[in-house]
Amino acid sequence: MFVAGGLGVLFLLGVRAAWFFTIDDAYITFRYSDNLANGHGPVWNVGEDPVEGFTNFLWMVWHTPFALLGLDLPTVAKLTSLVAGAAALVMLVRYCHQRYGLVAALTAGGAFVVFVPTYFHLTSGLETVAFAALVLRAVIVTLRALDDRPVRVWEPPLLLVLAGMLRPEGVLAALPAFLLWLWLRRRDRVAWLWSAGAVVAGAAYFVWRWTYYGHLFPNTFYVKFGNVAAGTAWFEATVPLLAPLLALTLWLLVRRETRWAGGLLVGTVATTYLTYVVSGPSMDYVHRFAYHAFPLLCLGAGLAVGPIRRWYLASAVGAVAVGWVAVTGVQPFDLPVIANYGPDLARAHVAIGKGLGQVDSVPPEERTVALNDAGAIPYYSGWTTVDIIGLNDEAIAHGGDVTQRVLDARPTVIVVRSLSPDVPADAYGMDVLQVTEGYEHVATVPMRDSYYKQVFVLPEWADEVREPIMAAVDEAQRTYDPGRYELTIDRWLDRVRKDFPW
Repeated sequence: MFVAGGLGVLFLLGVRAAWFFTIDDAYITFRYSDNLANGHGPVWNVGEDPVEGFTNFLWMVWHTPFALLGLDLPTVAKLTSLVAGAAALVMLVRYCHQRYGLVAALTAGGAFVVFVPTYFHLTSGLETVAFAALVLRAVIVTLRALDDRPVRVWEPPLLLVLAGMLRPEGVLAALPAFLLWLWLRRRDRVAWLWSAGAVVAGAAYFVWRWTYYGHLFPNTFYVKFGNVAAGTAWFEATVPLLAPLLALTLWLLVRRETRWAGGLLVGTVATTYLTYVVSGPSMDYVHRFAYHAFPLLCLGAGLAVGPIRRWYLASAVGAVAVGWVAVTGVQPFDLPVIANYGPDLARAHVAIGKGLGQVDSVPPEERTVALNDAGAIPYYSGWTTVDIIGLNDEAIAHGGDVTQRVLDARPTVIVVRSLSPDVPADAYGMDVLQVTEGYEHVATVPMRDSYYKQVFVLPEWADEVREPIMAAVDEAQRTYDPGRYELTIDRWLDRVRKDFPW
């Protein structure tokens, strides 16, 4: 109990230190949830053909009733992930302690709580921690079946369906655990009935979303998938990050006692990571995609040190594994960006979005915006949006010319990223000078060092848009890390010290 309490305290402190972080991509999902709650269906732009610009259908549906109640969706997402993360920690500690005792539990739980990216993924607003916890649960349920312990017959099929609805690759991640469980229950007619039900439910969902959105895969697939070179680089970066955990999980295959558990864990990690190796995951901050299998590797490490008979040797091996991820977890090159991302997003993207949302004099049919950061600005503004990256734009995702797409749309507002206070010539393949010809440049909004938002408005609406945007931006710039734009860990630690003055 003391050990569990200590790990729980560390976990809560980590959550508090990262609580202000929300990734811009999360607001894409929130926009779909909001539109669904308002009766428009899971769409990006109300009144237009549906586009599947998210890869977390179940996460989007989960937030819909909260949107209907008018609750703050970023907070709902954080609280949901907090519960999922706490559940993962409890599962790790409980299973390892029951199976092998204190050292195993400390190794698995310790690795989980000292890994700094855990807390940024938990507070990001995305489904990362929920998905990792769900896959972990699927594996632990099957491990219980291997141990001849009772397992609810409906749980493995349900977990398979939920994993597939939570992320497109979720079926692959949960499949090894499900297949092994089904093999263990191969003579159980009820298990086959539940499995058939899962197949029918999963197929019905797949056919519905294919029919509704018109494409076999989510729109993001056509933007991101297929960069094998990037996938190889991702794999090469992931192996050193988790080396002791990977080695200990593989070691399970050597011992007869742990061979079945090792095969399940290795198979699940392999199927989970295979998608990212062949796709080259983009928008991968502080090892987000590697994290999907991270709790499994924590579990593997705990199960590997557990059978070591000499407690001091087991403790030493466990300490090396825990210490390794503690060190590598603070070394991602983008950690300074992510650690300061919360206030940076709030004083730029969120402020611009809220400012646009306050514009009442522009007619609803003229409330259109084109931009490359399709998250907080579309969500808070509610304006019809052209996503020039293509995540939420079918024409661009399938190879359409970005410049021509924006020229044809002729949006009232254009917001582009720049790496200096000067207006860029190009933004994600869009000719900025061409598409903004005839527009009025109304604002340069600093987000952080070397990152600015340039705001252009059609002349007839420039005054109506400028005033609310600048009012929201000025207030946000005074509120969130005023005057500080440097990308340093010290800026984050200064905020943490204010939260924990002791």
